[in-house]
Amino acid sequence: MAIGNFDGVHRGHLAVIQVLREAAASLGAASCVYTFQPAPTAVVAPQRHQPRIQTLDDRVDSLLAAGVEHVVVEAFTPEFAAQSAERFVGAVLAERLRTRALVVGHDFRFGNMRAGNAGSIRALLPGALVHEVGALEHEGEPISSSRVRRAVGSGDMRLAAALLGRPHVSTGTVVHGDHLGRTLGFPTANLSLAEELRPGHGVYAARVGEHLAVVNVGLRPTVSGQAFRFEVHLLDFSGDLYGQHLRVALVEKLRDERRFESVDALRAQIARDVDHARRVHA
Repeated sequence: MAIGNFDGVHRGHLAVIQVLREAAASLGAASCVYTFQPAPTAVVAPQRHQPRIQTLDDRVDSLLAAGVEHVVVEAFTPEFAAQSAERFVGAVLAERLRTRALVVGHDFRFGNMRAGNAGSIRALLPGALVHEVGALEHEGEPISSSRVRRAVGSGDMRLAAALLGRPHVSTGTVVHGDHLGRTLGFPTANLSLAEELRPGHGVYAARVGEHLAVVNVGLRPTVSGQAFRFEVHLLDFSGDLYGQHLRVALVEKLRDERRFESVDALRAQIARDVDHARRVHA
């Protein structure tokens, strides 16, 4: 059993999962990740809650793709948060999940007031093996979900991909917009984002499946936009995408969002963005 939020399922999480799989194989046991929804901070300290990198479905899919056999999603409620470390170990780990080995990160804490740690589990569950996995670093700093959030929020998709081990993906359903992109000659799919985390405002080279794309994230200041938009222009594509669920892999930020003097100037810049995106993907 590995316990944690696993938000983003980044390379640090993958290191924990590798130890989990090895421990499970050595015991002839099933590998399982035990995680939570919503995020614990959203319940116990909403003022400190940070946006989730992935939806729950995407998090579970990423865990299974990493080789985990089972994922248990615990409903994190105020009542669950209030239970003692002793009760959690006894009622959940020992009785309900019959844990034979536990794999946790170096900063693992659990129970009311975060009173429990790996040492607590060794004392409370002496029959189980407890593996602590140290922090994995990238460029001298620990890989963490917080670091991934900062990279995505600032538009540094190269760093985000290095931390995640894959490009950051924004997901959402295509909804009707104001059809401005079509009048500019660059029709866009307007996405209602599913995950909490929003990329930094700007224009990005991206991929949607096998299609190259240019994505505009922000407020569209040239046309006096007020609401946040995530607009995807698929290169060399024509068709109706309304109602479809898209997974947009953001590869590289091309430029900041800015206001242009005219719609014609905006149109010319979009054409340059498309050429730039093709070079990024070349």
